[in-house]
Amino acid sequence: MADTTVRGADGDGGGDGIRTFPFPVDLSVLGVGMQVGPMSGPGRPWHPGGVQPERVHRIDFHVVMLFSDGPVRHMVDFAEYEATASDLLWIRPGQVHRFSRTSEYRGTVLTMQPGFLPRATVEATGLYRYDLPPLLHPDEPQLTALRAALDQLRREYEDTTTLPLSLHTAVLRHSLSAFLVRLAHLATSSAEASPGQSDTTFTRFRDAVEQGFATNHSVSAYADALGYSRRTLVRAVRAATGETPKSFIDKRVVLEAKRLLAHTDLPIGRVGAAVGFPDAANFSKFFHQHTDRTPAAFRAELR
Repeated sequence: MADTTVRGADGDGGGDGIRTFPFPVDLSVLGVGMQVGPMSGPGRPWHPGGVQPERVHRIDFHVVMLFSDGPVRHMVDFAEYEATASDLLWIRPGQVHRFSRTSEYRGTVLTMQPGFLPRATVEATGLYRYDLPPLLHPDEPQLTALRAALDQLRREYEDTTTLPLSLHTAVLRHSLSAFLVRLAHLATSSAEASPGQSDTTFTRFRDAVEQGFATNHSVSAYADALGYSRRTLVRAVRAATGETPKSFIDKRVVLEAKRLLAHTDLPIGRVGAAVGFPDAANFSKFFHQHTDRTPAAFRAELR
């Protein structure tokens, strides 16, 4: 079964009113569901039509950038990351991001459309592990292997004459899978290097919050649903993240509120309702408490 992303009739994603820019199939060689090439030079394959890359935006495909120069500052989900030569930045579908106006982007960029790889490969490579860090720092042996896999993928992508399209696409899928397996291993290893990140209690809590943050902000409710005492949950989350469960939930709610404020014209009250605050005044108070800005002021900064 292929990986799929459900789209609305107007091209918006997820029914939340956020417009997502689709993968630009017309810009890929032979119309296959991926692209790989240099970041610099004419045309940027990760920029679908209508996107202003220096402003916050959202896409429905994967972008992996391997930098050959730096530093480059890039925002992903409202967090600023600084990449240098030999670093990789992995942006997943639906994540809010913004290109720097001042940084020079040099290196190789890979983009991939959801649905290009079979479900088994998607699960094996953790393509939708949003908990994994977007910025990766491979060591020299890892970097050598990743570069070799990416170079091989690029050669296969650009070779449009030696195989019929169906076989060309099959070879691309295999080559892409080999690169992504290495990349996913690097991402997972980076996450596990942080103390406590592999703790089962925390990962179950994290997954539950991802599913329920829009309606459930209660630490006790999550603890009860998962079968843990509140104290056990507090210890696990603090060991994994250094923060309390309540802070973890609030940060996820704030992130979603920022996404909606940045990418939709929904009234402030409806944004609040979408993240679990039926009362607009309570939402504004919560948002200001966590960002030092009102929802209206935050939206105005991005327009």
